[in-house]
Amino acid sequence: MIDSALPPPAFLTKLCRRDELARRLAHLPRPLVFTNGVFDILHRGHVSYLAQARALGASLVIGLNSDTSARTLGKGPDRPLNAEADRACVLAALDSVSLVVLFDESTPCELLKDVRPDLYVKGGDYDMETLEETRLVRQWGGTSRSIAFVDGYSTTALVRRIRA
Repeated sequence: MIDSALPPPAFLTKLCRRDELARRLAHLPRPLVFTNGVFDILHRGHVSYLAQARALGASLVIGLNSDTSARTLGKGPDRPLNAEADRACVLAALDSVSLVVLFDESTPCELLKDVRPDLYVKGGDYDMETLEETRLVRQWGGTSRSIAFVDGYSTTALVRRIRA
């Protein structure tokens, strides 16, 4: 028996359209941490990283590459495996995540200008000093930081194992 009287899952309120971003950000506590990525097949490395990112501030906003944006990253013609709406819902269901917003561009720079986080975070496999995002965040007094990469966890490696 399916109970159709149940309300929709509460995590759906964490999904945010770009046109409602300013209003939604105004209600989030500061300091605000921002990260971005595709998060195609969510794994232990992702959730550890996101929990650590959230611990650096009072709110965590994720800029999620749309399907169109993700395809520009050169991971293969069949990537992402999970559609943007599905990836957004899985991320929104995490306690560490405050808000998930999609972006279509190849980098989150335009979205960063709208969010104006106090802290921009990426995984330890990035050199923060070479990222345009770091230069951008510093323009309004924000900082950037990398979080240690969790060895042995990678969506690309998972896809290879599944295909083998």
